[in-house]
Amino acid sequence: MQITKDHIGGLIFLLLSATYGYYAGQIPLLPGDDFAPFNAQTLPNALTLIGLVLSVGLLVTASRDKADALKLSGYDFSLVAKLLALVVIFGLALDWLGFFVATVLFLLGGYWLLGERRIKTLLLASLPFAAGIWFILTQLLDIYLAPGRFFAQLFGG
Repeated sequence: MQITKDHIGGLIFLLLSATYGYYAGQIPLLPGDDFAPFNAQTLPNALTLIGLVLSVGLLVTASRDKADALKLSGYDFSLVAKLLALVVIFGLALDWLGFFVATVLFLLGGYWLLGERRIKTLLLASLPFAAGIWFILTQLLDIYLAPGRFFAQLFGG
């Protein structure tokens, strides 16, 4: 059997869906919700079922042609590793620098790694996006985003 990109994608999606389904079953229910038609587990279980069906469908309908066989040449795995490291750094910086600053730095770093070098483009692609997401989360959805430990210590918050 030839393994193609479709097979790899289907298997990864199947694994993610099954893992999501396992953790969806761990969501605690309120007393009396066990037999309710809609509870905290309903939507996650439906998403799990949809994901499982789609991933199995992808596996079944995947091309088995030798021309579509998986080839790993031509991929820049070092760039992928750098982007994954940047995601980890973003996660660590989020607590210290706060959402807005960490997001701007994450986007600047990501664009830089992907080859953009013009400062004006970097800033115009990062600042408005981070500001827009911050505005949606804090002002429209009323989600509290901590300013970060650095700024709390700097300004005594």
